[in-house]
Amino acid sequence: MNEMKPKRPRQADIATAAGVSVSTVSRVLANEPGISGNVREHILRVAAEHGYQPRSTVEPPPGGLALIASDGVTGGLSVFYEAIVEGLRASALEAGMAFEVRLIREDRATPEVVRSYMTTARAEGLFLVGIDPSDALRSWIEAEKVPVVLVNGTDPRLQIDGVSPSNFFGAYQAAERLLDAGHRKILHFTGSHRHTIRERVRGFDAAVAVHGGERRLVSMGFQGSASREAHELMAAILAEDKGFTAAFCMNDFVAVGVLEAVTEAGLRVPEDFAIVGFDDLPCAMMTNPPLSTMHVDRAAIGREAIALMIARFRDRTAPARHVCHAVVPVAGGTVPDARIDE
Repeated sequence: MNEMKPKRPRQADIATAAGVSVSTVSRVLANEPGISGNVREHILRVAAEHGYQPRSTVEPPPGGLALIASDGVTGGLSVFYEAIVEGLRASALEAGMAFEVRLIREDRATPEVVRSYMTTARAEGLFLVGIDPSDALRSWIEAEKVPVVLVNGTDPRLQIDGVSPSNFFGAYQAAERLLDAGHRKILHFTGSHRHTIRERVRGFDAAVAVHGGERRLVSMGFQGSASREAHELMAAILAEDKGFTAAFCMNDFVAVGVLEAVTEAGLRVPEDFAIVGFDDLPCAMMTNPPLSTMHVDRAAIGREAIALMIARFRDRTAPARHVCHAVVPVAGGTVPDARIDE
């Protein structure tokens, strides 16, 4: 007995699920202009969830596979990568690219395992999301000429395409927010083997060097909850009473733990102690006071990664490119921001 093929979802079905008109769905699926980016992303995401595949007379690009680090070495940023995946999926659908996502421990991202994953997914292009390729994986990529895009990653040799937040300049600006508020003894909570986080350290150090001040790096191991570890480290530092009056945190989860320790110690925020986070995660608006942070357009990073891959498919020998997205300060209640409040 022949199996029934699943029906192709109608535009009316997608419109109902997305809460928009059929004409809006039609315009988005036809890639017509005049639709806002947020609405376009929402409709494409709903369409993907309903199994919609666009019809096109244009030859679709080869398929892609996204491998996402599941290690938690950046402090449990699953919500960070969810938004990136949404951008990847929506843009892949719009481009007609077959696309799959898999979680993988970074230490398992060996050439043999990655090759197996790509073969199973019938993927020609590889997106490494939150993964810095090992020397062995890099050698395989170069030898096999695999089209690769580092997503929320950067290649210090600039031999592999990549897209990331502007980590150096974002951290520089975050440090300036604390320095402009008069703080000169500043903690920097950080800790990761990733190149992107090292860029934040460099940006923070550069701002302190220009404006003057004392900084102390607080290294984190991320063996459990990032917030809990940051809370314990901050409480120990306050007990030492070394006179630090501010902290820049590598992400908002870390900033939440620092804020809790500071307020439990009886200090006022931001009068006695100021804090700036990074990434603008949902938790930033749930603290009291809300966190002052740095916004990363995570969906845009996913969209840009698809564009880089399609460009790489078209020209396999072009020089590698790295695209940085600006990181924008978000006003909160944990540091006075004269420039933002003006």
